[in-house]
Amino acid sequence: MDRLTPKHRSWLMSRIGSKDTKPELAVRRLVFSMGYRYRLHYKCLPGSPDLVFLGPKKVIFVNGCFWHGHFGCRDGHLPKSRVEFWRAKIDRNRERDQENIASLEANGWQVLTIWECELKEIETLANRLNEFIQNK
Repeated sequence: MDRLTPKHRSWLMSRIGSKDTKPELAVRRLVFSMGYRYRLHYKCLPGSPDLVFLGPKKVIFVNGCFWHGHFGCRDGHLPKSRVEFWRAKIDRNRERDQENIASLEANGWQVLTIWECELKEIETLANRLNEFIQNK
């Protein structure tokens, strides 16, 4: 059972933005510290990827485990209230993610998705990012 009133919960959820989230900022700081430069939220591309490397045609999406329904992650589970609403919303987010990735790949872009939970292993993530950006 939710400890908050439906009105307060709705207000809290409405305050969550889609840009400059803590996970995204952490990935941006890491990539910048590794010496790479990038564009942010490039609206010309499907899904407005979080980080865009124009030269090598590579993009990175930083997904929240809850909002994008990360399978197998403890943070990717559905809430206990309004289950049908959340299931439909998260399923549509997953579908949209797949459509955007397919469209980008069809146009020659390489795509990497970073999940919020992967930030716990920063060294592993740094190696993965470096390998993705460096490899042609």
